[in-house]
Amino acid sequence: MGKHHHYRATTTWVGNRGTGTSDYKAYERNHDIAFEGKQTIKCSSDPSFRGDKSRQNPEELLVASLSGCHMLWFLHVASVNGVVVTEYIDDATGSMEENQDGSGQFIEVTLHPRVTVRDQDMVEKANALHHQANQMCFIARSVKFPVNHKPTAIVVDK
Repeated sequence: MGKHHHYRATTTWVGNRGTGTSDYKAYERNHDIAFEGKQTIKCSSDPSFRGDKSRQNPEELLVASLSGCHMLWFLHVASVNGVVVTEYIDDATGSMEENQDGSGQFIEVTLHPRVTVRDQDMVEKANALHHQANQMCFIARSVKFPVNHKPTAIVVDK
């Protein structure tokens, strides 16, 4: 077995309006996620579930985690394969389905990375390296739904 890494986050519910969860509509879904020595993330539930639309929600954070993990692995495999990346932007999307009983699950996440590479001869290789990055991404390897990729590599004229 390889090395073990441990992560910690403290989630604090800050949505008690004074009567706690005395009624479904009596409380806010707002919560703070704190990390030692880092900025706190102000979160809520999705607005579809009575959440505050100005705060991040767990579903968005899951999509963002997959996007960020993939980007970091892609940059790594690009660097060791001689592909010089000068810009990376991903408009990631995720789809979740809700069940009759109110539960739900993600059914897919699709990453849409737009990668700028230094030279035209790197474009094809850059697009191909997304497969390897997906195989290496810790978070993509941990979820039970597909993480799809629709990459576009381009060269910007100098």
